[in-house]
Amino acid sequence: MKIFTALYDRVMGWSHHPKAPWYLGGMSFAESSFFPIPPDVLLMPMCLAKPQQAFFFAWITTLASLAGGLLGYAIGYWMLELVWPIIESANKVEHYRQVEGFFAEYGVWVVFVAGFSPIPYKLFTIAAGATSMMLLPFLLASLVGRGARFFLVATLMKFGGERYEKNIRNSVDWIGYALIVMVGIYILYKQVA
Repeated sequence: MKIFTALYDRVMGWSHHPKAPWYLGGMSFAESSFFPIPPDVLLMPMCLAKPQQAFFFAWITTLASLAGGLLGYAIGYWMLELVWPIIESANKVEHYRQVEGFFAEYGVWVVFVAGFSPIPYKLFTIAAGATSMMLLPFLLASLVGRGARFFLVATLMKFGGERYEKNIRNSVDWIGYALIVMVGIYILYKQVA
């Protein structure tokens, strides 16, 4: 059953759409504040489809993500009290306190690492606002962290992606199922622990 191959083909089709850069920008903005899917899933096929525009797509992703990060910051800064019951009902108070501790101890480096890594960036944009982190360092760390990540993806796709595109497509189902198994194991571990 090749569910992920069909999804991959669909996303590759979207990457050729004339409004694809707008979709990429919207997805990047939303992911930085509330949307669960990272923009890499659209950035990679767009860079594969049009390698000559890879860095343009990386700029769109970076700047839209930065704007979305500002929305996440505003949510944390002005709306933490409204969101707090949701955090409590999801039993995430301890996680929030842990993130708060990271900000107290590491400051701007937390935003940089969250921006570059696959850690959900939106948690850190909201936490930065909730902890009243200074806005300029937040923006600079976000710009560098997110920019480094998206330009790395664009560079890899521009210079090596086309050679490996067939292999990526042939492996996408194995990768997808492996991720499902890993998430399942993690959920079971959290239930038992």
